[in-house]
Amino acid sequence: MGSLPKKTLQRYLSQLQEHPLRTKVITAGALSGVSDVVSQKLSGIQKIQLRRVLLKVIFAGGFLGPAGHFFHTFLDKIFKGKKDTKTVAKKVLVEQLTLSPINHLLFMIYYGVVIERAPWNLVRQRIKKTYPTVQLTAWTFFPVVGWINYKYVPLHFRVILHSLVAFFW
Repeated sequence: MGSLPKKTLQRYLSQLQEHPLRTKVITAGALSGVSDVVSQKLSGIQKIQLRRVLLKVIFAGGFLGPAGHFFHTFLDKIFKGKKDTKTVAKKVLVEQLTLSPINHLLFMIYYGVVIERAPWNLVRQRIKKTYPTVQLTAWTFFPVVGWINYKYVPLHFRVILHSLVAFFW
């Protein structure tokens, strides 16, 4: 690893240790913004919709980053940082039955009402129609991510791993 990338990584890790919440907020927002730009380009949008990118950055930084930070910290306190198979299974189950459905539901509401500026009735109808499929699809994939996260990833990297996986999701 070259000198500049190594120093940048060291600086990032230092910020993560000194200011974990702020660093996770910025990271979640930045990854969400980059993910949306890539998504727009891959979907054939000719001109990047900057308002949409900014609003996704705000959602990720304002909700997903902090919610993930406090949720993972809370789980580690409840389960005393244990990483045995039974405890990891419990953490995954708690995450998939609480934070996962809440994240998806709030994002769908936010996306419809704030980003698309759609009327509430339309957003509500779309959620009734598509939310079950979105959540069921998430449950086929994200428990594996949660397992890896709780079994192998240190607490301060868990939000970052979720943000990276969501980037590709």
